[in-house]
Amino acid sequence: MKLFFSTIQWLAFILAGSLVAPLAVGNALHLPPADIATFMQRTFLLIGVSALLQTLFGHKLPMMEGPAGLWWGIFVVYAGLISSGALALADGLRQLEMGMLLTGALFLLLGALGWIGKIRRLFTPLVTGTYLLILVAQLSGSFMKGLLGIGYLQDAVDSRVALPAFAVLLLSMLLPRTRSRFLRNYSILLSLLTGWVLFMLLGIAPDVPASASAFALPGIFEWGLPQWDAGILPTSVLIGLLLLANLIASIQVVEKVSADKTAAAPPVNYNRTSLMMGVSTALGGLFSAMGCVPISGTAGFILTTGLVQRLPFVLASAGMVLISLFPPVTAIFTSLPMPVGYAVIFVPFASMIGLALREYHSLKGGDRDYFIIGVSLMIGIGSLFVPASAIAQLPGLVRTVANNGLVLGMLVCIVLEQLFLYRERSARKKETSETV
Repeated sequence: MKLFFSTIQWLAFILAGSLVAPLAVGNALHLPPADIATFMQRTFLLIGVSALLQTLFGHKLPMMEGPAGLWWGIFVVYAGLISSGALALADGLRQLEMGMLLTGALFLLLGALGWIGKIRRLFTPLVTGTYLLILVAQLSGSFMKGLLGIGYLQDAVDSRVALPAFAVLLLSMLLPRTRSRFLRNYSILLSLLTGWVLFMLLGIAPDVPASASAFALPGIFEWGLPQWDAGILPTSVLIGLLLLANLIASIQVVEKVSADKTAAAPPVNYNRTSLMMGVSTALGGLFSAMGCVPISGTAGFILTTGLVQRLPFVLASAGMVLISLFPPVTAIFTSLPMPVGYAVIFVPFASMIGLALREYHSLKGGDRDYFIIGVSLMIGIGSLFVPASAIAQLPGLVRTVANNGLVLGMLVCIVLEQLFLYRERSARKKETSETV
C-alpha cells in the first residue's frame, strides 16, 4: 500500500509540473485543440521515457524530467516568427525537430568524450546557490498569476479561482506539518485530489476533452521530416551548452538532498547522464515533442515528502508512458485545473530558497562572493523584467540568452567567479616566484 501511494504521489507531482509548458506552447503556435492534445500525449511519453533512461542508466536519482524552459523559450520565439509571417508553421515545426536532434547529438558527443566532469567543476556552491535563487524568482511570477486565476477563466484576478486555489495552498502547507505520518508523506497527493474535487464542485474545472480513439501510439515526425536551416546549428549548440549547465546544477541539488535522506545514494556518473540526455533530447525531435531536462524542483519535493526511493519514481515514470498511450486517460489529466497544480507544487519549489541559502552558508570567499552574488542576481533577476519586445531585434543567439534570466545570471556568476579565481591564482604564482 505504501508503494502504491508513493507511486501515485510521484505521478501527481510529475503531472502537475508538466502540463503548463505543452499547453502554453500549443496555444502560442495556434495549434487546434486536437493537435495540442496529441502534442501533450507525445510530451508525456517523452517525460516518462527520459526519466526511466536517467533513473535506470544515467544519474540514477529519483528526479523528475520535464519540458525544458529553454526549449519552451525557443518554441515561443518560433511562434512569434510564424505569427509575423516570417516563417511558415510547417517549416518552423520541422526546424524545431532538427534543432532537438542536433542538440541530442551534442550531448552524446560530450558524454562519449568524457568532458562533462571538467565542465562540472564550474558549478561551485556559489553558482548552484545563485542558480536556485534566480530559478525561484523566475518561476514566482507564473506561480502567483496561476494562484490568482489570471489567464485561467479571464485575464484579470479572479476571486472565484484565487480563493479555492489559496485554500489548497494553505492545505499543502499544513499537511506536511501534521503529526500524522500518512498526511505528511502524501501531502502533495492529498492536496491535489482535494483541490481537483473542490474546483469540480465549484464548476470551474476544465471539461475533459473528447478523444478520437481509446488507444494510440504516439507518431514519429508528426510535423514532417526535420528541416535544415542555416541558423539552427549555432542555436542548437548554444541551447545544448546552456541545457548542460542546467543539467549539472539541477543534479547537484537533488544529489545533495538525496544524500541527506539516505546514505545509499550512488555517485552520479555525469558522462553517462549526458549520454542519456542526448538520447532523450533526440527522441524529442523524433516524436515531435518538447525536449526534457531533469527538474531541480524535485529537491523540494523530496524535502517535503521524504520520498527518495527509486522504485516508486520508476513506477510513476512508467505510468507516464502508459498514460501517453491512452488518449482518454491523457485527456482526463489535461483537465487538471492549473491553479491547483500551481498550489500543490508551490511549497516544493519555495523550499529551494532554503537549499540556496544552505549552499551560500558553505562559502568562504567573503566580500568577493557577496559581490558576485549581488551582480549575478541583479543581472539575472533584472533581465526578467525586460519586455521580450525590447530585445526582439537582437541576433537569435544573443536573444536566446538575454531572454532567459536564469541562464544569463548563472553565466555571469560562472564568469565572475572564474575571473576572480584566475586573478587569485596569478597573484599567488607571482608571490611564489618573487619569494624564490
